[in-house]
Amino acid sequence: MNAALGHFQNPAPSGGIWHSLNRFLIVLIVLVLAMIAAYRFLPEISKRRDQQSQVERLKLEVETERQMLMRNLREEESLKHDPEYVALKAREKLDLMKPGETIYRLAPPVPKPTQMRRNK
Repeated sequence: MNAALGHFQNPAPSGGIWHSLNRFLIVLIVLVLAMIAAYRFLPEISKRRDQQSQVERLKLEVETERQMLMRNLREEESLKHDPEYVALKAREKLDLMKPGETIYRLAPPVPKPTQMRRNK
């Protein structure tokens, strides 16, 4: 039976060192081609990452604007339909108060010039 399978078996490489070097060279060529392909797509990957961060930043900006819109709509509704709120805003703007009323004003902290920096 060994004799019958003899011609189906792979023959031993006859090149010796040259056969090993050829395999190494083929692997090296494949690796170099893979590196070239990777460097070709690297700018696309970084561009995609930049676009993703810009989308996140714009989503945050939209949410901030939506909150400000809701606040302004609430204030507009109060100014239209709540006379007490209108009186309060008028007294606040004119720096007046009712008899017996105590006003507490909380001013936001003033940042130091060294802490102020310009946003890009």
